[in-house]
Amino acid sequence: MIHGHLQLSLTNFTLDSTPFAFASEGVTVLFGRSGSGKSTLLRAMSGLDKRTHGQLCFQDEVWQTGKKSLPVERRDIGFVFQSAALLPHKNVQGNLDYARRRVPKDRQHGPGFEEIIDRVGISHLLDRPTNNLSGGERQRVAIARALLMRPRLLMMDEPLSALDWQAKSELLGLIESVIAEYRIPTLYITHAPIEVERLADRVVFMAGGRITSIETLTEATSRVDSPLFTEEGPVSVLHGTIGAIEPDGLVPFRSKQADAFTFWVSAHSDAIPSDANPHGLHSKTTRLRVLARDVAIASQRQEGISMLNQLACTITSIAIDTTGRRSGRAVVFLELIDGQPLLAELSHRSVEQLGLVHGQRVFALVKTAALIDP
Repeated sequence: MIHGHLQLSLTNFTLDSTPFAFASEGVTVLFGRSGSGKSTLLRAMSGLDKRTHGQLCFQDEVWQTGKKSLPVERRDIGFVFQSAALLPHKNVQGNLDYARRRVPKDRQHGPGFEEIIDRVGISHLLDRPTNNLSGGERQRVAIARALLMRPRLLMMDEPLSALDWQAKSELLGLIESVIAEYRIPTLYITHAPIEVERLADRVVFMAGGRITSIETLTEATSRVDSPLFTEEGPVSVLHGTIGAIEPDGLVPFRSKQADAFTFWVSAHSDAIPSDANPHGLHSKTTRLRVLARDVAIASQRQEGISMLNQLACTITSIAIDTTGRRSGRAVVFLELIDGQPLLAELSHRSVEQLGLVHGQRVFALVKTAALIDP
C-alpha cells in the first residue's frame, strides 16, 4: 500500500495531493493534462524535492512525516525519465556499472547483469558512447540501469513521449513485459490514454495539482465521461490469452474463463505479443483495446454476414454522451459472459429502434480490424 498527503509549493505551482491511498502492486498510472501536477507529485513521492512536506508511507515504511524525509537513496527507487538522463561522459557499460555500484548490500539478490542486458536488448550497445544512441536505445539503457538498481519501486515519467511511433511501440511492449516478469511496483506518468489502457492496474487522475480520483482501469473505462476517452471515443480493454495461429492467418483471443468467448484477431495485428508461440497457447494475459464505435449490437445472432466476432452479452446500462466531444451519441454498457465490460457507441435512434433496455440479452458484433493493442 502507498498512502499519504503531500504538499509542495513552487514559484508558479502548488501541489496539494489531498489524502490518497492505493495498492503498491502492479502499475499505477498518474494521468492528467499537461500542468496537472503529475511530475511534481512523482518528485514529491520520490524525495527528489526537499521542499516537500506532509505524510507518505510505502508499504510499512515511513518515507515522509512533516518536513522530515527519508533520503531518496534509501528509498530504493529505479527512475526512468523522459530524457533518459544518462551520464554523458560514460559509455553504456559505464552507466550500467555506475548503477550496479550503488546497489545497497542488502539488495544484491535478483536478476544478474547479463540477464538484464539481454532482456532489455542492449548487449550489443555496451561499448557505445551515450551520444551515439537513438532515442529508443537511450531509453532501453535507462530501463536496464533502473533494473540493475534492484528497486523496490519503479518511477517512470513519460518515458515514451520523445520517441517516434515505432520506437514507442517497441518500448511499450518491453516495459509491459519487464514489469510483469519482475513484478516491480511501478508509478508511471503519461498523458496518452493508449499507454494507460495497455499498462495500468489503476489510474490516479490529476488536475490543478490535486488528485481528483483513484480508479481501477475497469472503473476508469466504465463511465462515459472518463478522461481517458479522447477523440477516439469510449474504449474497452479486455483481458485474455492468445492461441495458435490458424491456417487462414487468424488468431483466437480467448477469455480466461473457459469457453466464455473467443475473438478472432489477424495474425499481423500488433495485438499479438512478439514472444507468443505461433504453435500453441500464449499463456500470458494479453490486453485488447476495442473502440466502442467499432461495436454494433444485434438482438439475435446474425447469419450471412462477414463479421466473425459475435458475442453474447447483457446490457447493464445506457448513457447519453453529453460531454460535447460526441454529444448525443449513446454508449451502451455490455457485460460479456465472463463478466468483462464491453462498450458500444450507437446513435440514439439506433437505441430506440432496437428497443434496447437494461438487462436485455443481445449480441455484440465487433470488427476484427478494431482489435488492435498498439
